[in-house]
Amino acid sequence: MDDERWAGWPEPWAGTDADMRTVVGAVPQEVKDGFKYDEIPWQRFPHFYGPGEEIPGRLATLASQDAEAARRALGELWENLHHQGSTIAVAALAVPFLLRIATTGAPRLRASTLRLVAEIARCQHFGDGRREGLLQVAEDPEDAEGTTMCPVDWTIQAARAAITADLHLLFPFLPNPDPEVRSATAFVLATATGEMPRISSALHSRLAVEDDPAVRVSLILAIAQLAREDQDEHAPAWARALWSDAVQPLETRVGAALAWLCLVDDPVPDELRTLLTDPCTDQLNELFQRVPWLPPVDYYGSGLRRCIHEMLTPDVPWHSA
Repeated sequence: MDDERWAGWPEPWAGTDADMRTVVGAVPQEVKDGFKYDEIPWQRFPHFYGPGEEIPGRLATLASQDAEAARRALGELWENLHHQGSTIAVAALAVPFLLRIATTGAPRLRASTLRLVAEIARCQHFGDGRREGLLQVAEDPEDAEGTTMCPVDWTIQAARAAITADLHLLFPFLPNPDPEVRSATAFVLATATGEMPRISSALHSRLAVEDDPAVRVSLILAIAQLAREDQDEHAPAWARALWSDAVQPLETRVGAALAWLCLVDDPVPDELRTLLTDPCTDQLNELFQRVPWLPPVDYYGSGLRRCIHEMLTPDVPWHSA
């Protein structure tokens, strides 16, 4: 990185055709709505295993009526766009189309498609159950994509902006009959960069009537993630009121406890520590693996255990627990 192109990286790239925020932001509405893949510069941005030109074909297959081919295409898109927890520049270009395919494509692939969108719009968080990490969205500004040297956080910002531009596609999924779709929708909405009050209000309204335990936790974490990004000073009190209310279902209290720990730097109160170390809480591990934030923390089924361990005993490595 010693030639003129790299001098002062990445600031000189801002606003250029090497800035994914600019590239994605320039995609016209009619191109997105009309699935006009040939008007997108895929060729300039490779995916993790090959040329970016392969992505539109996989998107088209995902949107097709061939159920088995669509399933395979979605698996390939996960591998191509979100490898080992990391995102890649071309993934941001796919976000507007993935959102539209989630609306019009096969219902049984909807939740996984939405989760992919959310993962593209979040930082690398494999194995991170810390208070600072669970709800983290932005990537280290110095982290660059190896092939194009695009700042990864610019890609994340581009994906988040694309999600925010298409909120109208997401809100109808909040009351979807499939609880996995409802959880995945909360996961996506939590990455938005604008209209925070509107999104938070919609999530709170859904939480008030939600009857699925895992979806309730997803809604709580989504509300907390938005509040963390928006520096909402009222959110910690809301989360504390939930986890300290013995009338609330246990999973709601535990989800709110995780949210509160991510929102504040305060020492862990004895009451909260007792809640999280209760044997009954440990029995919620399987349920919490249905909450989209938790599987990346530990894909072996101990996402909740690892979060609790890392949040309560940050100086003790998880592998020695």
